[in-house]
Amino acid sequence: MDLRESGEKKGRIGGGLNRADVPISNNNHHRHRVKTYMPSSPEPDRKSKIDKNGKSEDAQLTPEQEFDSTGNFHWCPEQDAEDCVITKQLSPSILSHHIVVCIFSDDDSPLIGLGSFIMPLRASNYRFAELKPVVLLGNLEYLKREWNSIKNFPKVYLMPGSPLNRSYLRAVNINSCDMCVILSARKGVSENDDPTLVDKSAILCSLNIKSMTFDETAALIARNKKLPGFSPSSSPVKSLSKSQLRGEAIHGANIPMITELANDSNVQFLDQDDEDDPDTELYMTQPFACGTAFAVSVLDSLMSTSYFNENALTLIRTLITGGATPQLEQILAEGAGIPGSQLSSSELDYIRDRCKVGQASLYDGPFAQFGDNGVYSDLFVYALKYFGILCIGLHRFRDTKDKSASSSCKRYVITNPPNDFTLLPSDMVFCFLPYDVELRISQQADLDQRKKKKKSSSRSRSSRH
Repeated sequence: MDLRESGEKKGRIGGGLNRADVPISNNNHHRHRVKTYMPSSPEPDRKSKIDKNGKSEDAQLTPEQEFDSTGNFHWCPEQDAEDCVITKQLSPSILSHHIVVCIFSDDDSPLIGLGSFIMPLRASNYRFAELKPVVLLGNLEYLKREWNSIKNFPKVYLMPGSPLNRSYLRAVNINSCDMCVILSARKGVSENDDPTLVDKSAILCSLNIKSMTFDETAALIARNKKLPGFSPSSSPVKSLSKSQLRGEAIHGANIPMITELANDSNVQFLDQDDEDDPDTELYMTQPFACGTAFAVSVLDSLMSTSYFNENALTLIRTLITGGATPQLEQILAEGAGIPGSQLSSSELDYIRDRCKVGQASLYDGPFAQFGDNGVYSDLFVYALKYFGILCIGLHRFRDTKDKSASSSCKRYVITNPPNDFTLLPSDMVFCFLPYDVELRISQQADLDQRKKKKKSSSRSRSSRH
């Protein structure tokens, strides 16, 4: 069953509040922002506002906001590759909360299809301000060959240089990125070579980044945000202990990173502190559980799942492609580029109103009440009932009991926890978010405020009597 067709047009995921259920409020004071997993949070100076019709102003079309012919992805007129090249000298100093893609390739390396990588990051169910800039670092001649598949996506930049060179890594502000992805397009080794060598460049790049150090003050100022799961009495800039700095990229090991591996057994070389046996299956290793390693063999499992369960393909498409359609796939197969949209505003609104993958914090926001020894079943029901949010798992620190300076910043994924699973304030929740999730949270906050006022007024009356 298609997630977009599993309910009425509004509130498709679960029995959440619809726009007609609650009076619209223009009070944004109590709105809590839910962090989206792929795109970044809206810029601080661009707070979403709700108009009299109950729609976010961000949803209105602006000159900078265009879509492809299917309405499923953000689109821009064809860009020349040379116009999108940045260098070490010209790299923007404000580049932050972006995605860095390190690509190892030669001039004649086979294409890996970067368009399929960029496409989910430009899904139209994210607002334009939420799109993360993507910086591709690698061989410029190769990137130009890939450019035909990504030339119609906004906020994509090229930086020529070696991903093994630290000066280039610093030039793209890798310590301020939200994710670093390491890919290899080089041809495989011959039959007579050691198979472990096929991932040599990717592993060396990963280890090189992890061993880098960055200016502490610069990293804190660049992030300028609260660290989830820690005492609010601690300032984000001052008097933070080393354990509290686990979420900041002061050290390269704290940079969110995922490395593609062609050989499963090479996962043993990614983590120096990993004590897994070299013969351990990929899915049982620490890098795989923490989401820092992706092996090509995983695609075999996804293909098998899709073959035996046709409904799984809808879920996988929502998670991975952000809503690709057969119509768009046919356009891409013809190789003529992605045409712009001719759809009306109402048609675009309908297409964009679909769920997206995100992360919600248990440290603050609408789910903070569950962060202090709450249980997963209560969180699941509450999120689905009041916000139409479908929780699918948790992202938890590996060392939750260790508060020492040497504690790790690594998180691991817990899929579909048991009903009585105890939650922690530092946990992040993987979930499917409705398109209008900010509006729903604002409405619920307004209702809660009204209930509190009504309760306090009734108490005051009873005290008088």
